[in-house]
Amino acid sequence: MKAYYLKESLREIWRQTDKKKGEEVLDKWLEQAYQAKIPILTKFANTLKAHRWGILNWYDHRISTAKLEGINNKIKTMKRQAYGYRDQKFFELKILGLHDKNYAFVG
Repeated sequence: MKAYYLKESLREIWRQTDKKKGEEVLDKWLEQAYQAKIPILTKFANTLKAHRWGILNWYDHRISTAKLEGINNKIKTMKRQAYGYRDQKFFELKILGLHDKNYAFVG
């Protein structure tokens, strides 16, 4: 239960209006994570603490690599499904054609 509430409260970091408030929320979250004394949560808190500057840097430059990571994931999935295309040019065309696909629910 503690881990669930901490997971949900971690989202508050991104809802803050400025870097100082974000830093306060992150510090408070780290303190709560350490107090929970759950080993995996403590390990995650250490990771967040190590990447603190990058997390808080988001307030200076509000950019995300989410779209890029999504595209990379689609390419990896396509490569796994095909078990390797014999023609490199065909694979490159499939990658370039990723944006042409429209996914919709069928039903």
